[in-house]
Amino acid sequence: MKDLWQQIADAIEETKGTDIMVFDVGSKCSFADFIVIATGASDRQIGTMAHHIIKECGKPFSREGIDQGRWVLLDYIQVVVHIFQKDLREYYDIEGMWDSQSRLV
Repeated sequence: MKDLWQQIADAIEETKGTDIMVFDVGSKCSFADFIVIATGASDRQIGTMAHHIIKECGKPFSREGIDQGRWVLLDYIQVVVHIFQKDLREYYDIEGMWDSQSRLV
């Protein structure tokens, strides 16, 4: 059986998400074990990606931004998912916060 982060990354790929990155942050932070970051091309695609993840992986503990579609956050406790439009992803540079050695994908 695949790990949750792998299921999430697969769901993103199935909905044509791009620039998928997965970070193993369990030893570096207290709020999650993995962070998944991806890019969507439009608010509609990002909403579709989020709904597909929820369909495939179950209801998250918390979710934000699905209605707006510019930056979606899905919190599965052990895995936190960020889906951005390209300009917001570049602006916030969340992946820049994490050591490249913790990157899995």
